[in-house]
Amino acid sequence: MERLGTGIGWRPEIADAVERMPGIDWVEAVAENVCPGHLPDSLRRLRERGVTVVPHGVSLGLGGADRPDAGRLTALAERAEALGSPLVTEHIAFVRAGGPLTASPHLEAGHLLPVPRTRDALDVLCENVRIAQDALPVPLAVENIAALICWPGEEMTEGQFLYDLADRTGVRLLIDVANLHTNHVNRGEDPSKALAELPLEAIAYVHVAGGVERDGVWHDSHAHPVPGPVLDILTDLASRVAPPGVLLERDDNFPQPAELAGELGAIRRALEAGAVERVKTELRSAAGARAAQPTPEGVGAQLVGEADAARQERTRGDGELPGAVARARREETRGARGEAPAGAGAGRRGDETGAAGATRGAFGPPPQEGVDGARQRLGLAQAALLSALVAGTPVPEGFDRARVGVQARALAAKRADVVAKVAPELPVILGGEYRSAFLDYAQTHPMTDGYRRDALTFAEHLLSTGRPRDTGARRELRGWWLERSGPKPRSRRPVQRLARATRRALSPR
Repeated sequence: MERLGTGIGWRPEIADAVERMPGIDWVEAVAENVCPGHLPDSLRRLRERGVTVVPHGVSLGLGGADRPDAGRLTALAERAEALGSPLVTEHIAFVRAGGPLTASPHLEAGHLLPVPRTRDALDVLCENVRIAQDALPVPLAVENIAALICWPGEEMTEGQFLYDLADRTGVRLLIDVANLHTNHVNRGEDPSKALAELPLEAIAYVHVAGGVERDGVWHDSHAHPVPGPVLDILTDLASRVAPPGVLLERDDNFPQPAELAGELGAIRRALEAGAVERVKTELRSAAGARAAQPTPEGVGAQLVGEADAARQERTRGDGELPGAVARARREETRGARGEAPAGAGAGRRGDETGAAGATRGAFGPPPQEGVDGARQRLGLAQAALLSALVAGTPVPEGFDRARVGVQARALAAKRADVVAKVAPELPVILGGEYRSAFLDYAQTHPMTDGYRRDALTFAEHLLSTGRPRDTGARRELRGWWLERSGPKPRSRRPVQRLARATRRALSPR
């Protein structure tokens, strides 16, 4: 894995600032917002300067019960090739549920929702990751997500779940330290313990972001400054391994460039503090080894050189520790968790030997009939939870009803915000009524086909109920809806008029 360095999430709102910001080694762009045939000029200029661009997917749903959609995988692969990226990333999450697998209505979350840490979910996730790996032209890394809610009956910690995923598939990990903090506040999980259980050699890079706490719940907003506890977790991680790359995420409420640069400086200082601790630990370990067993003259220097070489391999992030060191570390971790040694009761797949076997980990996939059964069980569970979150059905047994309510309100608010971005004319037409009208609509109209279709369905719903009451606004909304729902544009004039009104509404005063 190549070293990426320090980066920032590229967003159109801060594109100019990112281009001018010193010390930016690489950027990450939301894959679904990039058109391979029409790259934004800013990204094109960054690439021409030699800045690495990594596409970051948000809609694949690798943690869902269904197999990954071939069209979405093709689109992600096209973006990786268009950007000349060394890898692509996605999330360990489910974003939709229902459909033929469960004979229930198809529902879209419009958000990354947590996967239960169970054997069923792990089996499904591993197969989905393998499908994605086979379809992508570059390595895949998957990210741990933040969560407001806990699944009942979980069988593993987050660290154990991620370790087994990497071990079975060879997938790289994108570790979000802000999400570890979120899960600490919301779920009482120890971020230090999670880091201790991770296969650190599998880390591709690290995310750092801000959030906000409301009523005892931490919201991973990506719209606030990075707090001290998140930087502390980053230092803890850097005291264990040198991550190949670290990236600052900001998705909303963008500050001035100087503030972004200040946050990047704080990230670099946190990494430096962790590196100092890592070196101290290695020196103490080396000194203890020398004191415990004196060596003949000249051999000590040789051993120190070998240890330094091994350390460089370990921190390089190439996905595997060298030979015997890798095997020893895996067996040591398994022993600490009370598990049988690798290979006990399970063999490698006969068709995966040599380099191919190494990329898939020590274990092959479970028997297909087992995975199919796991898919159906997982699908039913995810459909029941998502229906409670977006369609108002009863909360499944074992979930915290208050937390599910918080998550449901957060999903509705996010829908309103995103629809306002993809269809900025709607808030202009509806004025102050937009938000309350949309939240009222969302209570009885779950999203089934993405945000752009959601905007059209919302407008259609308002018109069918005789809203808005103002005749002029209703006429304008009808013109907007006809313009976008028909097979081809009816006229450029309504669009141009609305565009001018939108620019006036959004321009600074």
